[in-house]
Amino acid sequence: MDDSLNKLNHFPQNDVAFHTFLLDKNNRVLAIGNPIHNPKVKELYLKIIQGEKVGQVDENKVIRTKASIDRTSVSLGSFDWQEEQKATFVLKNVGDKPLAIQNVTTSCGCTTVTYPKEPALPGKEIALEVVYKAEHPEHFDKTITVYCNAENSPLVLKISGDAQ
Repeated sequence: MDDSLNKLNHFPQNDVAFHTFLLDKNNRVLAIGNPIHNPKVKELYLKIIQGEKVGQVDENKVIRTKASIDRTSVSLGSFDWQEEQKATFVLKNVGDKPLAIQNVTTSCGCTTVTYPKEPALPGKEIALEVVYKAEHPEHFDKTITVYCNAENSPLVLKISGDAQ
């Protein structure tokens, strides 16, 4: 293999694993990142594809607040693999601006998350309902990534257990 993509774009040799590349018709990289796991990369890809002007986002204009989470991991213990399991994470707005969730991703399709789409006012909470449905008996460690306008975003949550 002649490695022409790397030679053409001068990629660093140690930091390209697990990235997706948006290429132009000459195979030059226009953007790098994972649009599935990062909503900002997804937004950038869509702007480029749709021919919109892409500029630098002024992070000072983004409304930020502070958030706390009641816990970052939940052990679901041992259970019958055919029974779905549920866990709730509570995100509290401890800042002085509304808290809005922009996106939530999970590490696999066996994990789903539901939450209210309305922003939480200061002092209020957002409950994230996580449902895990095993496809077969297994030990599992799953990750839920919450993208929001909190200073500590993204928030990484974990569920684990033994589906038997």
